[in-house]
Amino acid sequence: MNDASHLLPDEPAQPPVAHLRLKATLLLLFTGLLIAGSVLYLLYARGAFEETQRLVLLADDSEGVTVGMDMTFSGFPIGRVRSIALAEDGKVHIAVDVARREAHWLRESSVFTLVGGLMGGAAIRAYSGVLADPPLPDGAERPVIRGDVGAEIPAIMSSARTLLDNLNQITAQGSELAQTLAEVRRLAERLNAPGGAMGVLMGEGADARQLPELLAQATQLMRQSAALVARLDGLGAKADRQIFGSDNEGGLLPEVRQSVAQTSLLLQDARQTLAKVDGVLAQAQAIGKNASEATTDLAGLRAEVEANLRKVEGLINEINRKWPFARDTELKLP
Repeated sequence: MNDASHLLPDEPAQPPVAHLRLKATLLLLFTGLLIAGSVLYLLYARGAFEETQRLVLLADDSEGVTVGMDMTFSGFPIGRVRSIALAEDGKVHIAVDVARREAHWLRESSVFTLVGGLMGGAAIRAYSGVLADPPLPDGAERPVIRGDVGAEIPAIMSSARTLLDNLNQITAQGSELAQTLAEVRRLAERLNAPGGAMGVLMGEGADARQLPELLAQATQLMRQSAALVARLDGLGAKADRQIFGSDNEGGLLPEVRQSVAQTSLLLQDARQTLAKVDGVLAQAQAIGKNASEATTDLAGLRAEVEANLRKVEGLINEINRKWPFARDTELKLP
């Protein structure tokens, strides 16, 4: 069999693409526009076309600071580092572009920190305590407070070592703490002893042996005091009965009241008698003829008045005998 029989018939040639050069050029232009648009979008997204204001932070060291890192406020990025330069005075000038729409968070009293962590890079943070202060102007220069956590590790380790050394000294055998614990143990043993707390307070000498006697004497004094108080109460009750008791109980105050009432009655009799004397005297002045008879009546009335006054004096003497009034009772005759 001839090998030519196995050959396929010739395939028809495909027609050439029309305007191939033009289409390739358009494709390249579209690709370039797409790339340019992506770049512009990325620049827009990164804030390249956004209005910003410049803030210059002055630091002693720029370690950990890179161009493009964010400056945050309350955890939100509000600015980006644009350049880092070393000034003639040896200070590091960190230029930060802050977006205009976020610049109102920065005030004249704002504080800026540059903190380097144990893991990861540094971070620039802004803090504004009083938002009512004037806003931060464009191109302002502010010092930045640097804080490095890693730099504090040696000091922390040194403090921890010192603390451990002190703890070892405190807990060592023969230390003050060990002696104090031994004293506390001995005190607990003495408290559990027969003497108890009183033995600890008074010691083991003669004072401790005199303590029961002192307690017995104190108990006896308390009993005597109670008996004396009871006697005083009895005396007080008896005095109340003698002074303020009723007539059946022999109280002095009711008798005094009765005597005063009797004295008032006698005084009223004396007034009435004196009124009669006044009437008689008027009659004596009006009628001169009966002078002898009027004189006789006056003598009788005077005798009656003197009798009443003697009764009053006797009653007053009886009152003074029952109740010691410190008052002179003097009666003057008209």
